[in-house]
Amino acid sequence: MQLTENFSLHELTKSETALRLNLDNTPDEGAIDSLRLLAQKVLQPVRDHYGMGVKVNSGYRSPESNAAVGGSKTSDHCKGQAADIEIPSVPNAELAQWIMYNLDYTQLILEFYTPGIPDSGWVHVSYDPNNLKKQELTAMKVDGKTQYINGLIA
Repeated sequence: MQLTENFSLHELTKSETALRLNLDNTPDEGAIDSLRLLAQKVLQPVRDHYGMGVKVNSGYRSPESNAAVGGSKTSDHCKGQAADIEIPSVPNAELAQWIMYNLDYTQLILEFYTPGIPDSGWVHVSYDPNNLKKQELTAMKVDGKTQYINGLIA
């Protein structure tokens, strides 16, 4: 099922972890509707702007798949409202900044980016039409623990 011109439901629900552990990663209709909105409002505009493929590292996660990857129990991934993305040859900090200045979103996180290493980390973006708070965070490891800092630090 195509959600937009360049994004399919399969692409946004594919999970190597779910496959490896034989977990069902099938979204319900509500999550599919949310994935469609995420693709329409965020992913497709990113694709249209950069004119090249957007790699979805993680989209929808069933609660079991989310637990298997150590995700938060309240993760927007479980509602079909979030994706972790990258674009080959586009620095992740640049991608996050473009989204911040050009699109509506709920949360934007530059995750585990290392300044000076353009392809390090990834960009997490979520879209909930009822809560477009445009929160920006940077996630980094400090003493082996993930810490979230307000704003995009690149």
